[in-house]
Amino acid sequence: MRRLTHTIVALPIRGAFTISRGSRTETVVVVVEITDGYVSGRGECVPYARYGETPASVAAQIEGMAEAIAGGIDRLALQSAMPAGAARNAVDCALWDLEAKRAGKRAWEIAGITMPEQLTTAYTLSLDTPEAMATAARKAAHRPLLKLKLGGSEDIERVRAVRSAAPDSELIVDANEGWQPDQLPVLMQAMADLGVALIEQPLPAGGDGALADVPHPVPVCADESFHDRTSLADVIGRYDFVNIKLDKTGGLTEALAAVREAERAGLGIMVGCMLASSLSMAPATLVAAVARFVDLDGPLLLAKDRRPGLVYKGSTLGRPPPDLWG
Repeated sequence: MRRLTHTIVALPIRGAFTISRGSRTETVVVVVEITDGYVSGRGECVPYARYGETPASVAAQIEGMAEAIAGGIDRLALQSAMPAGAARNAVDCALWDLEAKRAGKRAWEIAGITMPEQLTTAYTLSLDTPEAMATAARKAAHRPLLKLKLGGSEDIERVRAVRSAAPDSELIVDANEGWQPDQLPVLMQAMADLGVALIEQPLPAGGDGALADVPHPVPVCADESFHDRTSLADVIGRYDFVNIKLDKTGGLTEALAAVREAERAGLGIMVGCMLASSLSMAPATLVAAVARFVDLDGPLLLAKDRRPGLVYKGSTLGRPPPDLWG
């Protein structure tokens, strides 16, 4: 009989992590383990207050699945047994890991994905003054892709300062819903002039209709406006890309299905992450294998990652080791 357990873990962040909605010095994850008495599968999720989640509420959802897990529920049935969100993500990824271990295969083989030996991830610079962000960019100028957290009155100055400090890096900017509709024409054109490759979630989710009415000199990516396949109708015509995060989709199973439907709708794929350890990043690498933009730098922003973890060499990460996940 299978048994489900969970653990709540606080992970210190290196320094502080700041976006338009606030700053923090630690992230809290919930780790799920499912064992069948022979092998165990693990998954990790990040409860996110933006979506009304807390560690306690996520843990309660997970505990509520103990009987179903013992009864042998599979990943497909899990999709209707739990709502999309962090709790289902951890359980779904643990089932993937368990399935891979029982089959003696890697998770990407089960998924039918050709997994590259290496992936290149963005590296995130927290929201700060233009001068401070330029200093951070100068230290990270060797990285091929930088993601800048924006959302204030000095955003053009911030990007200009970073561009000057890291002239060879490709740039993504993420406003985290911090811009206003009347700012779009000026800000989007300024981003184009500064060579930005992607603008992530400029307007608040639910208030982003103006994106359908203005030119996109830079492709625009939905994050808070896109959770899973049920969100697709809301983003078509407004966005050019979707940011697929497993904590939003409720796991790898839905994430891979969302990739297929988004691509059929003509949308580009970005894969993102919450601030978490390598155990959260590992399943997302299967989405990264087909994504144009990869943002799986969570472990690089922590004071200490779990061991074993993903191996990062600068901004390059390798395949998940089998004793980590999948």
